[in-house]
Parts: sequence; C-alpha cells; structure tokens
Amino acid sequence: MHLSTFSSLSIFPHKLEELYAVFPEAYTCWTPSSWDGIPSETFTAVEQICHIRDIEVEGYHLRLQRLLNEDNPILVSIDSYQMARHRKYPDAQVSDIFTAFRDARTMTVNLLKSLTENQWRRSGFLDGYGQVTVEGLMHYLCSHDQQHMAGLYWLLGQIKSAQKPITA
Repeated sequence: MHLSTFSSLSIFPHKLEELYAVFPEAYTCWTPSSWDGIPSETFTAVEQICHIRDIEVEGYHLRLQRLLNEDNPILVSIDSYQMARHRKYPDAQVSDIFTAFRDARTMTVNLLKSLTENQWRRSGFLDGYGQVTVEGLMHYLCSHDQQHMAGLYWLLGQIKSAQKPITA
C-alpha cells in the first residue's frame, strides 16, 4: 500500500478531533431542518464521531480479520442507524470516543504495516461494493474517513448558515 494511504489513515484521528473541536458545544447534537445534500449519513456531529469509532472496530477490523483468515468471505453491511440508536450516540462522552478511536486506528495501522504482499491481495465480497481485496478495503476506509469529514464540514456550513446574520 502506498505511503500516502498510511499517512492518511494515521493522521485522520487528529484531523477528526481538530475539526470536531470547531463545533460550538450547543451544536454537537444539533440537527438541521433538512439533511438534503449531506455527503455522509444523517448524523449529528457527536453521532458522526461515534459512528467512525464503531465502524473502525466492528466494520473494518472485523472485515480485515475475515479477509486475512477466511477464503473469499462475504462481508456484510452494518446498519449504522440501528447501531446509533442501540448505543445511544447522543449520550456518549466525547473524550472517550476519541480515545477509543485513536486506539482502534493505531491497531489498524499497525496491522497493515505487518502484512505481506500476498496478504494485501487476499479478497472477499463486500456487500454494496462487490469483490474487494485487503488493499482495496483500506482505500474504502480512507474514503469513509473523508466522507465523514465532509459530513462534519457540511454540518458546520448548516450551523453557520442557520445562525442569525450580523447586519450593518
């Protein structure tokens, strides 16, 4: 896998935390009047970061392990909205979310650094995507990271646009 992909995966927790810190506290659980145009799931800011944490472990860690240990596994999609309801995302402690996510991402990157050339090419079938290799799955993980960064920026755009304008 290319060095830029490792770099992107490694620095993402910091970038995510940095962006989340921009959100005013009163808006971390805020929902817009319309979700039209959001480039990620329709999650509030705190729900976005909970989702990223959970998908890292229950999505990507599990999928990686199955690709590495099984022949042509079928990797199912996760119902993110059901998970959010079940885990009560709005009640989560932000510092705990980021700690867990940083630890999980470190585990992901360390595992990837240990893989052999043949392991990178192991494959299976990912629901909604089709045939996928370990390397392809890591590119999807980078894409997922960016999708949720875009969702957070979109929320900030909605927040700033919903606030009363200053008139001269």
